[in-house]
Amino acid sequence: MFLSVVIPCFNEERTLPRLRDALASVLPGIAQDREVILVDDGSTDRTLEEVRRWSAVETGVRYVSLSRNFGKESAILAGLRHARGDRIAIMDADLQHPPELLHRMLPLLESGYDQVVARRDRRGEPLLRSMVSRLYYRLLNRLADVNVQDGAGDFRVLSRRAVDAVLSLRECNRFSKGLFSWIGFDTAAVSFRNVTRQSGRSKWSVGKLVNYGIDGLLSFNNKPLRLSIYLGLFAAVLSCGYVGHVVLGALSGGERIPGYTTLVAGVAVLGGMQLLFLGVIGEYLGRIYLEVKRRPHFFVKESGPELMPVRQQRLKSVSRVG
Repeated sequence: MFLSVVIPCFNEERTLPRLRDALASVLPGIAQDREVILVDDGSTDRTLEEVRRWSAVETGVRYVSLSRNFGKESAILAGLRHARGDRIAIMDADLQHPPELLHRMLPLLESGYDQVVARRDRRGEPLLRSMVSRLYYRLLNRLADVNVQDGAGDFRVLSRRAVDAVLSLRECNRFSKGLFSWIGFDTAAVSFRNVTRQSGRSKWSVGKLVNYGIDGLLSFNNKPLRLSIYLGLFAAVLSCGYVGHVVLGALSGGERIPGYTTLVAGVAVLGGMQLLFLGVIGEYLGRIYLEVKRRPHFFVKESGPELMPVRQQRLKSVSRVG
């Protein structure tokens, strides 16, 4: 078994020494043939200097540095494209993904599974965040064409054919949790207790989490568009019924035409629904716009040592793009 460990990094200068010690205590007991691929996603601190130093003193540690911050999805993709192993693990650099869990995950992969996902519990999380997360995953699994387990993140181990399947998906708007589920193959899950971040601050602000959640909802279905049709039809039926009621009242002479309050309420409700529908349509249109441009997912600024996989050597002289 040749194991590749892909680790995206963004401003992880303080956590890399702890990560290095943790991997040094775990990986030798798992696989003799291995590599660690550190993907610097345009960090603004000394993360790149740390990964250079790490790769210079330890055999099998390689790195790739992106030209700017392209986001975690692109960093994961860059690591997968450079991974040479027949078993590939993906984990975060902040040690919230315990490396010792690989002892439980890899045997499951060897028993016939193509994916083994680490699923964290929510013990220790704030109650509000836990409730919102659970509701989101219920909504996601109801709307999307894939099934994403609550608590399942990017920490997983994959077979080579599962990774090749993911790499064959060329879309720009990438929601990795959904992509890993969409490709199928036999999947097992390993539960672990939620681990707090060792140092530094999370890169996920509330706004980024909301945007990431919207990506998940829209990446694998068009049901919001269909829902807009249903809501529009429902509003049209109500409007027609109300217009009929007003007309009949006026013809009978026993009722005056409703005034200002009714008019303002109707315009406000229908106007708000129209803006909502336009927003949903605009979101899908924007995704189409990004897809048809076919821009690379990332650009590589620097890599080493000997990171380029054999199957990509023929591309080396053409371009260093994602």
